[in-house]
Amino acid sequence: MSKKSLPLADVLGFEASDKRIDILRRIGQVGSISEAARGAGVSYKAAWQALETLGNLAGLPLVEKAVGGSGGGGAVLTAAGQRVLQAADALAQARALALATLDTKANDGATAGAASSRAASALRTSMRNQFACTVGALRSVQGQVRVQLLLARDGETPMALHARITRESAQLLGLRPGLPVLALCKATAVRVTARPASARGGVRDELADAINRLTGVVMRASRAAAGGEVSLRLSSEPGVSGPSIVGFAAAGHGLRTGQTAYIGLDESAVVIAAVD
Repeated sequence: MSKKSLPLADVLGFEASDKRIDILRRIGQVGSISEAARGAGVSYKAAWQALETLGNLAGLPLVEKAVGGSGGGGAVLTAAGQRVLQAADALAQARALALATLDTKANDGATAGAASSRAASALRTSMRNQFACTVGALRSVQGQVRVQLLLARDGETPMALHARITRESAQLLGLRPGLPVLALCKATAVRVTARPASARGGVRDELADAINRLTGVVMRASRAAAGGEVSLRLSSEPGVSGPSIVGFAAAGHGLRTGQTAYIGLDESAVVIAAVD
């Protein structure tokens, strides 16, 4: 086996309670990927996806086939897999201690959104748009899962965003209504225009037209002739503002500060990060 350093920070960059770590731990306990998948409540395909993701992050195989035995073989953790679990346990203990310390210092009324806030403060990514959300409805669409994400707004009806992910990803994230999550997307995936896109007539394929259509008020807009970056405050109704979002407008967009603008964002471009 390679002697290179195991990048534990990359492998464990998500919460220690991640389903992927749970699956790895179960394989170490039962010696079977299929049995570990059943115990974790995910499909065999999702379990394999979890192992592939962890292996890619580690740069080393974390599980290998075990030959022989009464069951005809199974799976065992490699030395790297065992080290990942040891590190996950150590991080879980440190995290629990840190959160307990924070909770004792928090005001009684300052707990709303705490999980999302803690996760956001620890998250480093090139995606400039990051929103604290809770999962709303989940619906199966042509082999994928459409996830409704309710954007946090104090004292107001939540604004909805939607994401399209695979069934395996939904299982591994443990998505369920009410779960606090983060929704992320690149600024380059957000299209901003001065006028709403015209509706197309006829029957439309749900996946081909899976676009979030939002409205916002321009806070800042590039004056470059070739178009450029636009910062907006999301708004679903007059006088009610939501979170800010950054996107790009085409040349000659004519947008000005304070003007209403229209946003298009493919549902497949929205990434979900579980935070608890």
